[in-house]
Amino acid sequence: MRIWVDADACPRDAKQLVYKTANRREIETILVANGGMRIPSSAWVRLEVVDQGLNVADDWIVEQATSGDIVITADIPLAARIVDKGAVGIDPRGQVYHENNVKDRLAARNLLFELREGGLMGGGPPPYKNKDRSRFASALETLITSLLKD
Repeated sequence: MRIWVDADACPRDAKQLVYKTANRREIETILVANGGMRIPSSAWVRLEVVDQGLNVADDWIVEQATSGDIVITADIPLAARIVDKGAVGIDPRGQVYHENNVKDRLAARNLLFELREGGLMGGGPPPYKNKDRSRFASALETLITSLLKD
């Protein structure tokens, strides 16, 4: 099992939690980004910088991730792609994406995107709060424990 992080859009608090989890559980963790960022010095955490461009980081994660891996992303299209490969997605707010729910989430996301593009609604994600971090920490730990049992 490896943990992949779609790092450009991942909140700092969520990344800090991932670093701690990777070190405590001794799980190889790769942050994928279009540019450099600070990460802790760790045998378990590394940064992979990919080229700039639309979906370059997503495509790289999809190419590298394998069945049993965890991908942390708020990008539902990316989550759908990695679930098709047998990996599991989790967003920084604790929503787990798996084969039983990711297609429905993708359809809902696409509908909301069309409504926003048509000017029928505005929005974006709400600010990242402590309750989001707590929900993410709990969901990530539960997911890791479940995958390690299999």
